[in-house]
Amino acid sequence: MMTLFAIGLNYKTAPIDIREKVSFPQASLPLALKNLGQSHQALEAAILSTCNRTEIYCGAPTVEVEQILSWPGNYLGIPQEHIRPYLYLHQDADAVRHILRVASGLDSMVLGEPQVLGQMKTAYQSANHAGTLGKHLRRLFQHTFSVAKQVRTDTCIGESAVSVAYAAVSLAKQIFGDLSHSNALLIGAGETIELVAQHLKRQGVKHIMIANRTVDRARLIAKDLAADVMPLSDIPAYLHRADIVVSSTGSQLPILGKGTVESALKARKYRPIFLVDIAVPRDIEPEVGHLDDAYLYTVDDLRSVIKENLNSRREAAQQAEDIIEPQVFHYLDWVQSLSAVDIIRNIREQGESARDEALARALKMLHNGKPAEAVIQHLAHTLTNKMLHTPSVQLQQASKQGQDDVLKAAATLFDLDR
Repeated sequence: MMTLFAIGLNYKTAPIDIREKVSFPQASLPLALKNLGQSHQALEAAILSTCNRTEIYCGAPTVEVEQILSWPGNYLGIPQEHIRPYLYLHQDADAVRHILRVASGLDSMVLGEPQVLGQMKTAYQSANHAGTLGKHLRRLFQHTFSVAKQVRTDTCIGESAVSVAYAAVSLAKQIFGDLSHSNALLIGAGETIELVAQHLKRQGVKHIMIANRTVDRARLIAKDLAADVMPLSDIPAYLHRADIVVSSTGSQLPILGKGTVESALKARKYRPIFLVDIAVPRDIEPEVGHLDDAYLYTVDDLRSVIKENLNSRREAAQQAEDIIEPQVFHYLDWVQSLSAVDIIRNIREQGESARDEALARALKMLHNGKPAEAVIQHLAHTLTNKMLHTPSVQLQQASKQGQDDVLKAAATLFDLDR
């Protein structure tokens, strides 16, 4: 019987300096997977390695838990005392449950985020190419993808904005609908602005402009987005082109004043501008929100949206847990059925062998001129004896030894209770 293991560390158990060390670049996965199999008799193995987690999934018939826990440190050359306090281990049902929860976004830093499912599919493909997937893990991954899809379909776990960047873009979509005709001006070049830019690009925004005090930093974000860059001093000249403005700088003074926005609205013939001020202190003067065609949101406005949406995701997460739990045992039932498959195959092979032997003898008797009726009776008698001899001997032995459970199992197997 194979034991399934899931071991690893993640953003909850290990700081980033540890996660950086315990990671497996894509190119190194085939070698690592083969080493795991050779070192610890893991018949099947896969590795999921992201910025937030590294997890090793493997199956082995007989292996010490201590061996499995020691492998990451030994392979990566990290002293065990530096890594072991951060590792967790799940076995069998707990391992299946954990993998299903990870793929469904229930164990993510951002509850319900979808990226981890794609990362898990990449881990599956890597293990498949490396030749380290067997029937257990292959079936588990396929089952996992199916369950994760069901969670996405049957719950709202991924539908609500739960990050400032995502919330800003979601609000923009509510106002403009299709963003493919909208231009965006992003002020600043920090991590949040970079995330906003990526979300806008995925939503098909028409064009992005990035303004920053340091233009070179803005270019780093712009290079993969086909975005224009400019210094902060150019904002008044280009603001009228922007339908969406998102600002997040470290400035101690406002970047955008009421007068600048008024001039832009006039140049736009009062087509609305959607502005999100994520900065603290604020980048956009509060008086801008008093203008009729300027829709100004602050980081506090977004936080209230995020809080409400997080509550919605938590409700969806509970629904997801209810979907996952029976699916854990659905997979384990399949694993359990594999032992019956081998027994059934052996029984059939024995039966077919006995049949072929008896049939050959019967055909020889016919060839030698024996009457057909006598040959058929002999064939039936021989087959009956061959098929029932071993079970009869085993049942007599079980009866002598008081093994009532074997007798009851035989009665059930041959449907004798009737």
